[in-house]
Amino acid sequence: MATLLYVKGSIFGDHGQSSQLAEQFINRWKESHDNAAVVVRDLATDVPPYLDAARVSALFTPAESRTAEQNEVVAYSDALIQEIKDADAIVLGMPMYNFTIPAQLKSYLDHLCRAGVTFKYTETGPVGLLESKPVYVITARGGFYKDTPLDSQTPFIKTILGFIGLSDVTMIHAEGLNMGDEVKGKALESASAEIAALV
Repeated sequence: MATLLYVKGSIFGDHGQSSQLAEQFINRWKESHDNAAVVVRDLATDVPPYLDAARVSALFTPAESRTAEQNEVVAYSDALIQEIKDADAIVLGMPMYNFTIPAQLKSYLDHLCRAGVTFKYTETGPVGLLESKPVYVITARGGFYKDTPLDSQTPFIKTILGFIGLSDVTMIHAEGLNMGDEVKGKALESASAEIAALV
């Protein structure tokens, strides 16, 4: 049985453009994989806590020295990481808000980056410890940013996923969504065609 992890990044839930395109991806995934399982991590309804000093301290405290509260912090991070490990592929809905990724998605990624758990430092630099698997990132943007200096999302998401071992990243962009119905329609049609070709 193939398992797809869907990380939903839109604050608008199922109404977000990235979410609707991700649903297209999921439907095609189900059609092409027998007995497919889809695990949904909705970052809008279950917002990951932002890292603070207490949470970081908990993640670095040895297991035998943790308080009950610290164990809860670590268990939450462990659960997110386990979802990644259990998945055969990942689809990530990533709208652009104010030139960057949603705040709740950044917080989610912070909980995945754990020294000694998902990455380690070596003499030649950091090495990701998660087994690589396909990650499909679907962006939704009001303007046009692909291949320009204003696209901060693409290098960031590829860097941080690669940092923990997820180097097989495919970007699917839907751009110009706030530039009139005709432009929006063509952008969504193009993204849908790209999804159909990938899955």
